[in-house]
Amino acid sequence: MSVSYRQPGVVLTDRRFTVPLDHADPTGETIELYAREAVASDKADKDLPWLVYLQGGPGFGANRFIGRPAWFGRALKDYRVLLLDQRGTGASTPANRQTLPLRGGPAEQADYLAHFRADAIVRDCEAIRPQVTGGAPWTVLGQSFGGFCTVAYLSLAPEGLSAALITGGLPSLDAHADDVYRAAYPRIERKVVAHYARYPQDVERARRIADHLLTHDVVLPNGYRLTVEAFQSLGIMLGGGEGSHRLHFLLEDAFVRTANGHELSDAFQEQAQGLLSFAANPLYALIHEIIYGQDARPTAWSAERVRAEFPRFDAAKALAGDEPLLFTGESIHPWMFDCDPALRPLRETAELLAARTDWTPLYDPARLAANEVPAAAAVYHDDMYVDTAHSLATARAIRGLRTWVTDEFEHDGVRAGGPRVLDRLLALARDET
Repeated sequence: MSVSYRQPGVVLTDRRFTVPLDHADPTGETIELYAREAVASDKADKDLPWLVYLQGGPGFGANRFIGRPAWFGRALKDYRVLLLDQRGTGASTPANRQTLPLRGGPAEQADYLAHFRADAIVRDCEAIRPQVTGGAPWTVLGQSFGGFCTVAYLSLAPEGLSAALITGGLPSLDAHADDVYRAAYPRIERKVVAHYARYPQDVERARRIADHLLTHDVVLPNGYRLTVEAFQSLGIMLGGGEGSHRLHFLLEDAFVRTANGHELSDAFQEQAQGLLSFAANPLYALIHEIIYGQDARPTAWSAERVRAEFPRFDAAKALAGDEPLLFTGESIHPWMFDCDPALRPLRETAELLAARTDWTPLYDPARLAANEVPAAAAVYHDDMYVDTAHSLATARAIRGLRTWVTDEFEHDGVRAGGPRVLDRLLALARDET
């Protein structure tokens, strides 16, 4: 039963749907999807077109907005919005260390999670669209990985779309995960160098913390083992508009003097564990690399292997000399399944996914080249999470796609830019600019 309720300026309705786990087997096992329908309170009785929002990730549920902030308020001027918790996320049937053992052992868990890529998410959208819109096509807004899903949507079921809007999420159509990370590490280094140029005092602070972690066994209050590699992974913050400032504030008071000498402060440890733990979003760690799997080549812990090609990221070597410590970015590594108590029980499952060789293509270049769906994409110049060159190559491969390339925002521009990013994309898709 649907339940409706109100927030300032918006009427929300909880929606639940049942879909096949494997859309190739529609009579087989099912899972549940949760979505939140939203409409402006002054338009609740109007017949409006629909916009479905696909969150970034993978493995993150849709935004839990309060009121009408950022792009959401702009969307509510024109649409009823469906905030979909993609399979395995949010209030949809969960996939985590508590629930996955219900599937059986690691092999059964890995087989289950193989159904959680962009193609399955598109099929989910098509399965629920008739129940939501009565069969009418809808507009999709895809942020980051949601953009990957949107390109898959244009490949697999363009008939379901009235328009496609993408923010920071145009994937390469054919790159292996190795190609993705070979392009990523130089971008990450540029972001770190820019951070140190803004906050030069952080060079010594980061080195001091890393040196402490190389010589001390630090376990955070939640049981997370804070290694120097884990500390470096906090560089993922540098991909957002406020990330450099947030990282600076985290580093500035990292140590406290105690009876046993200087130690990492409780405040630093509390913040670090919140940033590092995958307890709320384990699916992100489990399936992150397989979103790039499209052929018989295993992903095989690509980010970890490729990192070895960039020795400047080696913390011990940096500390042995006078080089600044380089943080890393959006990448998943096998040691995370040792450090994080939320991931430890899933280590063997992750290994099996990394070794898998039966991935099928997610995108259809021929269909994209013949695209007729109005489409627009924001491409953030030097986006730390998604390679700009890959994005622009894909943009050229999608017929009729209009791009807005900007260095005004980082990867989170659709949030940080308020209504402006969505407003610009709508104008491009509608050929109003």
